[in-house]
Amino acid sequence: MGTPEFAVPSLERLVDAGYNIVAVVTAPDKPSGRGLQMNESAVKKYALSKGLKILQPEKLKNPAFINELKELNADLHVVVAFRMLPEVVWNMPPMGTINLHGSLLPQYRGAAPINWAIINGEKETGVTTFKLQQEIDTGNILLQQKITIGDEENAGELHDRMKEIGADLLLQTINELVNKNLKETEQTQTSSLNSHSLRHAPKIFTETCEIKWEKSVDEVYNLIRGLSPYPTAFTFLKGKKLKIFNVQKEITNIKENPGELITDSKTYLKFSCNNGYISLKELQLEGKKKMYVEDFLRGWRM
Repeated sequence: MGTPEFAVPSLERLVDAGYNIVAVVTAPDKPSGRGLQMNESAVKKYALSKGLKILQPEKLKNPAFINELKELNADLHVVVAFRMLPEVVWNMPPMGTINLHGSLLPQYRGAAPINWAIINGEKETGVTTFKLQQEIDTGNILLQQKITIGDEENAGELHDRMKEIGADLLLQTINELVNKNLKETEQTQTSSLNSHSLRHAPKIFTETCEIKWEKSVDEVYNLIRGLSPYPTAFTFLKGKKLKIFNVQKEITNIKENPGELITDSKTYLKFSCNNGYISLKELQLEGKKKMYVEDFLRGWRM
């Protein structure tokens, strides 16, 4: 059960390992783009290429879907980047339902663990496989693997590494479940709870993405890379939204007030924070395409 690109390597590992995938459950096709053409999920596209049975329920509590799921007689449900499941679904198979999550649980429970780990300036994160229970991301832990976050790594780059590392961990989890080698660990017993208070990873909304220049250089820098390439941090320039994808930071004494723009109109464009500057490298002004700062400055004047 999965939808986006993050879930594809996990399904691919299980197929390549010879596991019998009795069905793939993914989101319904949705219209997108200018022509509003129906778009299939990344998981559906892969499943089609392998000739797998595909289910696309609008509602997970639909009796017809529940009956179809029961008739499959699956031993195990595997969830990677999917919707919250009703108990009738996650409690159905004899081996239960396992989930792959992009953090070292119990830290960063929620919808956006990759983004929030970088936004909060973490140096380390990881992936966790766990048994699904009623409360979201609270089930017993099966396996975990730590991942170091690079000082300049953005959310997109970490996502691409994590989906592969997570897929390997998921395959290892299922192999050990089959061989009855795994011992479940309650999340309340993990060391993460003792090291520092729990941090959460809620869904990211527009207000989270607007840059507050009165913050420190490091806070702004982490916000920008934690939201790049999507949903993208932004500020405003002459009343137009300016999305910012890639920056460099400079910690120094400043003369300007936070949020002031400094540029030579040729090679650099930077904003002041409370203890230095954020220099823009890749950006996109509302109504324009994404470009490097030098290209942007050639066509824009103060």
